Amino acid sequence: MVRGPCGVTGTDVTALQITVTAPVVSFRNPLYAGVQVTLPCPPPATVGGLLAAAAGGWERVDAELRFAMAFRAGGKAVDFETYHPLDASGKKTSPTPRNREFLTAAELTVWVLDDPEGWRKRLRRPVWPLRLGRSQDLVGIRTELVPLRATPGVQGAAVVPESVGRVGTLLRLPTAISAGRDRTRWDGYRFDGSGRADQVVADSRSTTGGQAVVLLPPTHPDSVSRS
Repeated sequence: MVRGPCGVTGTDVTALQITVTAPVVSFRNPLYAGVQVTLPCPPPATVGGLLAAAAGGWERVDAELRFAMAFRAGGKAVDFETYHPLDASGKKTSPTPRNREFLTAAELTVWVLDDPEGWRKRLRRPVWPLRLGRSQDLVGIRTELVPLRATPGVQGAAVVPESVGRVGTLLRLPTAISAGRDRTRWDGYRFDGSGRADQVVADSRSTTGGQAVVLLPPTHPDSVSRS
């Protein structure tokens, strides 16, 4: 069998499809200082962290684990939140009120091809609470085993590496964060927030509905030292 750049072979496979839902989420854009601007989708590092929480820590996750993901949100809004910043020495300073962007009716779909049954068991009984974005944003989880076809799919709401995507906003997102949180691996991705990107993604798999499933780079902290 011939394997493509995204790990696609010429046979259909069974994957674990994970559906993560939350009424409100916010993914802070680190390029903006002093304001809370949300990214239009979760960074791969955030999704990898959710899987690691289910497993009980990164030491229980295969360093080569890869997944594909798609994301949809019902809308965007702004509220007012009080922050409690720390000074350079780590001491608390005066509370600071700021506007905060957030997304509503969020639905994240993740596909895991490696050990789908094992990950299904982990997500049924996660070791740590599952959150998406901020620590207070708990999520709901549904899992099912689904077939993935070897034929390419349409980009739609998928988050795809910039090397294979041509449609949607070009985003610079954290792929992985080192264990000491002192180094971050950044990569380029494409994402269409409307979910209507109609480009067929080469070297992708597809769901029975035609959604492209494109494996992203590993998000394990060990991958930062290898990059």
